[in-house]
Amino acid sequence: MIFVTTGTQIPFDRLIRAIDEVHPYLGDVELIVQVAESVYKAENFKIQEFIAPKEFDDYFDRAELIISHAGMGTIISAFVKNKPILVMPRLAKYGEHRNDHQLATATRFDELGYINVAYTEEELKEKLKSLQRTPLKPLFNIDDYASKELISSLQSFINLK
Repeated sequence: MIFVTTGTQIPFDRLIRAIDEVHPYLGDVELIVQVAESVYKAENFKIQEFIAPKEFDDYFDRAELIISHAGMGTIISAFVKNKPILVMPRLAKYGEHRNDHQLATATRFDELGYINVAYTEEELKEKLKSLQRTPLKPLFNIDDYASKELISSLQSFINLK
């Protein structure tokens, strides 16, 4: 199952249109799509504007791939749950956000090798078409708790006082 989420505040029609156009190439994969009030009407799947938190977590846990805007909440959730994530950043030039902070986030995590990024609709479609041959893997994982190194460092600092 692929879980697509773009948050509940702002539509992301460019991402939804690209997924709709590539959907016929994805085979028999289940697609769950959550997006705020979209102007674009998908032809190949149903959009859910709101998903309750427990149901959202269930979809996230079941997903073999997360596709998302470059929102930090979704990216961190993918790291914690060890899920492969493919992000396409919202861009200010298309009125998708007020600035390009998502582009900066996606670019930096891409440089670190932590996430899969599609910077354009065509790049997103190509990456999705190649899933049958090469499934995406999680590229980075974090635990629910601070690392032993961080805890040790904090303990050392506290003991100095």
